[in-house]
Amino acid sequence: MMPSAKVLIVEDSASLALGYAAQLEDAGHEVSLCETLNEARRSLCSETIDVVLLDLQLPDGDGLTLFEALPTSKSQPSVIVVTADGSLNRAIAAMRRGAYDFLVKPVSGTRLLSTVSNAAEQTGRLEVEAIPPSAVEGDEETFHGFIGKSPVMKAVFRTIKSVADSKATVFVTGESGTGKEVTAEAIHSASKRRGGPFVAINCGAIPENLLESELFGHVKGAFTGAIENRIGAAKAADGGTLFLDEICEMDLKLQVKLLRFLQTGMIQRVGSSAAELVNVRIVCATNRNPEREVAEGRFREDLYYRLNVIPISLPALRERGDDIALIASSLAQRIANEEGRKFSGFTKASETYLQRHDWPGNVRELQNSLRRAIITGSGGKVELASATQPVARATFVSHRTVVTADESFSPSPAQGSESAAVADFTGMTLEQIERLAIEQAIARSSGNIVQAARDLGVSPSTIYRKLDRWSA
Repeated sequence: MMPSAKVLIVEDSASLALGYAAQLEDAGHEVSLCETLNEARRSLCSETIDVVLLDLQLPDGDGLTLFEALPTSKSQPSVIVVTADGSLNRAIAAMRRGAYDFLVKPVSGTRLLSTVSNAAEQTGRLEVEAIPPSAVEGDEETFHGFIGKSPVMKAVFRTIKSVADSKATVFVTGESGTGKEVTAEAIHSASKRRGGPFVAINCGAIPENLLESELFGHVKGAFTGAIENRIGAAKAADGGTLFLDEICEMDLKLQVKLLRFLQTGMIQRVGSSAAELVNVRIVCATNRNPEREVAEGRFREDLYYRLNVIPISLPALRERGDDIALIASSLAQRIANEEGRKFSGFTKASETYLQRHDWPGNVRELQNSLRRAIITGSGGKVELASATQPVARATFVSHRTVVTADESFSPSPAQGSESAAVADFTGMTLEQIERLAIEQAIARSSGNIVQAARDLGVSPSTIYRKLDRWSA
């Protein structure tokens, strides 16, 4: 049963305003109409309003200025901005001022009713629920899964806290290993959606032909291998948060479907003609430069603007100062417990190394380095620097050739360029060849995972996932 709400429609087009009003009243909501900003301000000061449906183009000014009246009104309503496609940037500006959501004209009735009802429920919660405590202020060293108290991270924590209860999409950027999924989980756990599901999907780890099914689901028999119905990540996250990692890896055709989902709130499973309404908060992330991806035509500009409402940029580990030592100590203790080893701190050389090393792979590189040092060490204080050198690589043997990860695939001058095209992998599986290529790239880059990934044309997180699997 949808909650009943008092809705103020601020719209100068009589036909649109009456259309919205009719649909909302049929659903049991109480509706008031205003055509101008001045009328809207008077209504906000004299009535208790749950939801404002706001057009940005009004006869007496910019709809964005209405936000200035909200702090002095009797209630704190949720504001839903209604805009045309050409004004998406202004709708995003409204979200950054505190709007609950925005709708793009023409607005479907289903989308209108679901958004208004969700916004009304949000307004009611804000009146009765206290904001959950956080460790943003003071000298606490943890915050919803993060470790650290550097100024740059305190700024990130404040942003997470301030946007947690909004429905606005969050776009997290940062180098591989900086904690983008931790950020998404922090937003979820700090929000009023924390009782709902948190579902993460890695757009770069799933083949293009399966990603749509993983995201939106499919019906039995929709394609070869679809032996049962699948609800998909979006439906699984209904009532909670959907995290789309490595969003820039998504195929352009699927980007169109994602944009439609964001605009309508409806999903359609592969092989089905029925649309389903879902209520999710979207958080997405990438380690690429999204503006460059848009400029080079690999990422849709309209989708980027729709996703990049609340941007959060995560600092690299090398930019976090004393946080490095805090994170290293916490990770080392956890790894030592997992491996049944003792941890009593770091050697002086390791403490210096922690601060001076560039950590191009960020926290993920630090974690792998610590695990290697703890496993290969003799116990007690961890000697980190000596354990960060590239480890010996595996050698794969076929009946015609022997190739190791420390050798190059490039032919010698005597072999000639023609030999490069006939490197022999007979007797090796595809997985062995892939592992060989990755380990060789790591060796060539002296252990720099980011450089190795760049050489191979893959994401650093892809290499880290494989290294974790191979070391298991």
